[in-house]
Amino acid sequence: MQRWVDRGFYPGAALIMGRGQQILLERYFGRYGTETEVFIASAGKWLAAATIAAVVDQGVLSWGDAVARWLPEFSGEAGEATLRQLLSHTSGFAEQLPAGRRSDDYPTLTQSVAQIVGLPLRDRPGSRFRYGGLSMQVAGRMAELATGQSFEALFQRWLAQPLGLRHTRFTPVDAGPGHSPMLAGGARSSARDYARFLAMIAAHGAWEGQQVLSPAAIEEMQRDQVGEAVLEPGEFVERARGARHTGVYGLGLWRECVDREGRATRVSSPSWAGTYPWIDAERDIYGVLLAHVDLDGPRWEGGFNPFYASAAIAEWGAAAVDAAAP
Repeated sequence: MQRWVDRGFYPGAALIMGRGQQILLERYFGRYGTETEVFIASAGKWLAAATIAAVVDQGVLSWGDAVARWLPEFSGEAGEATLRQLLSHTSGFAEQLPAGRRSDDYPTLTQSVAQIVGLPLRDRPGSRFRYGGLSMQVAGRMAELATGQSFEALFQRWLAQPLGLRHTRFTPVDAGPGHSPMLAGGARSSARDYARFLAMIAAHGAWEGQQVLSPAAIEEMQRDQVGEAVLEPGEFVERARGARHTGVYGLGLWRECVDREGRATRVSSPSWAGTYPWIDAERDIYGVLLAHVDLDGPRWEGGFNPFYASAAIAEWGAAAVDAAAP
């Protein structure tokens, strides 16, 4: 980590590893400290899916709900896609808005989803895995309609407040004019905040005597949700781990490693900018690398790629734990 900062890839970084509520390692590099907040890009997908899982726990929304149940303006196969497919990138929705269209910088999810309604599906729902962001905007709007609350309010109520996350939020995502809560890439967080979230997930939804999420919700998020959907060659798990299993994604998270029964033993939510949270169930540890690549720095020098390089942290962490306690 220090080498990456010294070479200018990152202005700073934070690394926390823990087991239960015990912190095993906490280190800060460069300009980062305990209060540092950064945009965590796709690491926010895990937070977004967990927020929606909390709504499902309340019984007002179901993983099998079709888009058209809550958003009747989506017709045909687009309306048939389910909440489960939206959060597992198998809904058939495009990964992003077409080139030349305005960026997704609308003040609300209502306005954001209005730009998605008229887009043609890329695939039949359930037929192909395409890692992207638009489907998660639709999922977030479904949660808003089911509860009558904004997505940010849902996140604060069901996750941020119970876990004491003082540095984590989805909106506003920038200092400019309004910007809808980008569920797939617009959250901000700190290392300690995200570590608390991971500790809760690793404890099957429990935190300081409170059940924040049900064990069933945690299990559903980590279960293979790709199913029979076609995978494109070179997806993250294949490139980062050399894995060949097809069940690479759950709900808002990657299933990096699986056991012989297909149960996930390592899950993660890496971001293009460098933040990388993971849980290693085999070793009963979790960790988060908080970082945001310096866009003006030597970003790709020597083939460095923050999306894939960050995944090495989980391997080094596993090796350190194995060496300490074989």
